[in-house]
This record gives sequence, structure tokens and C-alpha cells, in this order.
Amino acid sequence: MGRYRPPQPKASPYITREGYDRLQQEMRRLWDRRAEVTQALAAAAAEGDRSENAEYIYRKKELGGIDRRIRYLQKRLPELTIAPDTPSNPQQVFFGARVSLEDESGNTLDYRLVGPDELAPDQGDISIDSPLARALLKKEVDDEIMVETPGGTVTYYINAIVYNPKRN
Repeated sequence: MGRYRPPQPKASPYITREGYDRLQQEMRRLWDRRAEVTQALAAAAAEGDRSENAEYIYRKKELGGIDRRIRYLQKRLPELTIAPDTPSNPQQVFFGARVSLEDESGNTLDYRLVGPDELAPDQGDISIDSPLARALLKKEVDDEIMVETPGGTVTYYINAIVYNPKRN
């Protein structure tokens, strides 16, 4: 059996302005960190036998991780499109919307549709590529949506749609 895996589908190229700025800041921090790690690596290499030098091995691995992330960001940032804060029809759900949903049990859930590069599930940010977000697109307040989950179909009702809410 081969190890071939088909390529993953391309992620949506959309991102919010704050998400784009965060990725740029991350890249600047990585370059600064890379300079520090390179200095520490040179100092560890100067100590002698590299095969048994734990500091040298650790710094090499750390440098490889930093370089991988920098390469990813250098490829991804030019591909990204910064979405406008408010769409032409703010009555419908589009990218960047904060949506308040109610499930059949009466539980209220709040989600914000963002790009795959800026997920923060603990803050209620979900990817525009997720099944729930795809079901929400172009819907309006009081619409009913049905989402297929591993546990079965779940029905939600849209209570509110807000764009560009201020974060705490």
C-alpha cells in the first residue's frame, strides 16, 4: 500500500484586516527569534562534538520549525485577500459576520466567520470553510439552517447578524 495522499483542498484566501496584521506581526517576531536561535546555535556548535551536544540538537530542531513557519507565511500572505468589514448587504451572513444562533433546545451560540488562518475557537471564530459556515452563507435573520454532523442533522435558527463588532 502506497503512502500517497491526495492534496488537501485549497483553503479560502480570505482574511480580516486584524488577522492579516497578526500574521505579519508573527512573521516579524519569527525573524527576530530566528536571529536569537542562530546565535545560540553557533555558540553550541563552538562547544565541540555536535553528535552528543543536546543544546546544538535542540537549537537545530527549533531553527527548522521557525524556518518552516516563515516559509509558510511567505507563501500564504501574498495569496490572502483582505475582506471588507461590511458587505454590500449586511442583512445576510457573509465573511466576517458575527452570527447568533439558537438550536432546537433553546441554547444560544455565537460564531464569527473568519478565514482558516485566523481561527480562534475559544473566541467563537470558525472557518469560512467549515460545514456550519457554508450553511450560514447568504442566510438572513430568522432563517433556519440544517447542518450535517457526525451525530446527525442539527437545526439552527439565526437570531442576529452583526458585522465588525469590537473585541475586548
